[in-house]
Formats: sequence, structure tokens, C-alpha cells
Amino acid sequence: MIEIPEALTLAGQINNTIRGKKIVNVVAAHNPHKFAWYHGDPQKYHEILVGKTINMATAYGGMVEISADNTSILIGDGVGFRYRHSGEKRPAKHQLLLEFNDSSEVSASVQMYGGIWCFNTKEGFSNNYYQVTKEKPSPLSYEFNEVYFDKLISSQDVQKLSVKAFLATEQRIPGLGNGVLQDILWNAKIL
Repeated sequence: MIEIPEALTLAGQINNTIRGKKIVNVVAAHNPHKFAWYHGDPQKYHEILVGKTINMATAYGGMVEISADNTSILIGDGVGFRYRHSGEKRPAKHQLLLEFNDSSEVSASVQMYGGIWCFNTKEGFSNNYYQVTKEKPSPLSYEFNEVYFDKLISSQDVQKLSVKAFLATEQRIPGLGNGVLQDILWNAKIL
């Protein structure tokens, strides 16, 4: 699962390696995967993305959104995202491959399950998890402050929940999953 630290790291790596590169070829759904989710027909990703330039990657909770001109590529849970310099061996299996004008490339491979969504930024993308991650503040932002947290914890719905259930379920804090939560609770001596 991509959690907040992984999403932030991945967005930073994308910005440092492929930002400004132009997409010259796209291969989508090269290896069919029952639990690889796409937006629309993945075979159309080529015509949607070719010619676009990578602008910026942004972490939203446990997702990474890569803007490429007027298009977004959204990477969710369970997707391994790998960069290769020109001439390096391409993976045998992948669900999305982007080739750039300098012959470098990135591939996205779904492990157990995962989303690789491509959509027009103006048209948007109707996905509850994506909407929630964009609407709610990150715990690493100034907006996630004591007032915001008090509002979350004061709700009647959460009064009988364990700390773990409160923090890691129902997308109360998008991108905060079991892995990071275990470390937080351990360091806080709650576990």
C-alpha cells in the first residue's frame, strides 16, 4: 500500500527525474491483470498521453498525481513505479509504460491490486478515494492542526472506536495506513 511517506517520496523522485520530459510512446495494459484498474479504455492512454510533457507530481494521501499538460496520471495502492535510463532493461511485465524523448522510461506494475488512472484534468475523475484525498488536509500540512483534529475526534461516530480504528479507517486521514500507524503508535507508546 502506498502511504503518506511513500507517496511523498515517489512524488519527489518523479519531480527530480522525469519532470519536463516529453512522452513519445505509451504502452498500457501490456500484461492483463484482473485487479489493475484504469479510467476508461487503457488502450486509449497512448493517444491521450503522447506529446504531453510531465509538469509535476503531487502526493495526495496514498496517491500520486502526475500532471502532464492537461492530463493527469494517478497512481494508487499496489502500484510499483520504476524509472529506467536509456538502454536499461525493460521489465517483462508492466501495466503502463511511458517512454520519453530522451529514451528513458517509467513503468507501472500492479502487484496484488492497484489503480493506474489517466484522465483529462478539466473533466476530472470520479473516484471517492481520490476526492477524499484532495479534500482533506494532509497530517503534514498546516491545515491539519489541533482544531481540525479535535473536530475529527469529537464526532459521535468515533467515540467507541479504538485508536487504531479511528486513525486508519474510513479515510479520516487519507494515506495513513496500518504500516505507518504501527510506527506512530509504537513510538507514542500506545502499543
